[in-house]
Amino acid sequence: MKIRTGFGYDVHQLSEGEDFWLGGIKIEHTKGAVGHSDADVLIHVICDALLGAANMRDIGYHFSDTDAQFKGIDSKLLLRDVMKLISQKGYEIGNIDSTICLQQPKINPHIPSMKKCLAEVMQIDEEDISIKATTTEKLGFVGKEEGVAAFATVLIVKS
Repeated sequence: MKIRTGFGYDVHQLSEGEDFWLGGIKIEHTKGAVGHSDADVLIHVICDALLGAANMRDIGYHFSDTDAQFKGIDSKLLLRDVMKLISQKGYEIGNIDSTICLQQPKINPHIPSMKKCLAEVMQIDEEDISIKATTTEKLGFVGKEEGVAAFATVLIVKS
C-alpha cells in the first residue's frame, strides 16, 4: 500500500454582484468570489491537494484560466475530472481536511450541505470530508471582506 499526502491553498477576491459558490453549493450573500471559473475556492484547494498528492502538478496546469472552455465552468466538473486523473494513477481518497477563511457570511450552517455535495461528486463517504470555517478576526484581506481563502490537506492511497 502506498500513502501520499497533498496540500492546497487558494484565494479569490470578493465582489458585489457575483454569485458565491463554496463547496459546490450556492450561498446567498451580498458578495461572491471572482474568478475564471465559478471561483469555488474550496473545490479549487481540494483539486490542488489531490493533484499534488498524486504528483500531477496543480489545477491551473490542467484547467488553464486562459482557456475559454473553462470560463464560468462549474468547479464540480473540474473536481470530477481530477478524481478521474488520480484514479487513472491508481489512487483513491483516504480523507480530506479543509479550512475556509471568511469573515462573512457564517459558513457553519452550510457545512453539511457542502459535505453532501462534495461526497456525491467524489463518490466518497461524507465521513471522509472535514470542512472547518474560521474568520481572521477582521485582520487582512479576509477580515476586511475583500476576499476568501481556503486550505486543504488530503490523504490518498494506492493499493
